[in-house]
Amino acid sequence: MRKLTMSIVLTLVCTFVYAQNDQNPNEIQTLFSQSKSLGFYGGFSMGYSQIDGKDALVTGGRMALIFNHATAVGIAGYGFVNDFDTYRWMDETEVRHSLAGGYGGIFIEPILGGLKPVHVAFPVLFGVGGAGLVRHYAPGFWDHPRYDSAEGDFFFIVEPAVELEFNLARFFRTAATLSYRYTSNIELTGMNENVLNGLHFGLTFKFGKF
Repeated sequence: MRKLTMSIVLTLVCTFVYAQNDQNPNEIQTLFSQSKSLGFYGGFSMGYSQIDGKDALVTGGRMALIFNHATAVGIAGYGFVNDFDTYRWMDETEVRHSLAGGYGGIFIEPILGGLKPVHVAFPVLFGVGGAGLVRHYAPGFWDHPRYDSAEGDFFFIVEPAVELEFNLARFFRTAATLSYRYTSNIELTGMNENVLNGLHFGLTFKFGKF
């Protein structure tokens, strides 16, 4: 994971350096002063993933500034939960576990052809998060399902993604997202230390000035 992180960081640094090559070398340069166009967006996402071999729902949102229609930089946060069939066919003595949690951080999003109706973007999230086991108890005949928190752990995460974006209006875009979560080792009883690593498929809806 360390090699992957370093490769992504070096790629992004090279991209920024290349973009500044045509500037006056004797002039102090900043991200904001070199931006001929400055936009922004806020968005929300929903998607599907497999976590611990079970169906999982992932939802979240992000906010970003967009520089020259080509690079977005911002913050993002997501929550997840797996095992939607926990309450089905449980006898009164049975206890099951599901996995829930969230993560967030900063992201950098290179955008190719942002002014075209259909284009691609490559957001990469760097952040931290937490995951926990939740115990579920079978309900009685008239009772509601019962649950409590069993244990939890924190982790670091890098999540590169590719998005196919559609400009539906000047202020609205939607994107089909494919990403992969890489996390540090997670210590939860009965769980693999890489339990959160995996693909995520989703839709993102963005509103703003592009």
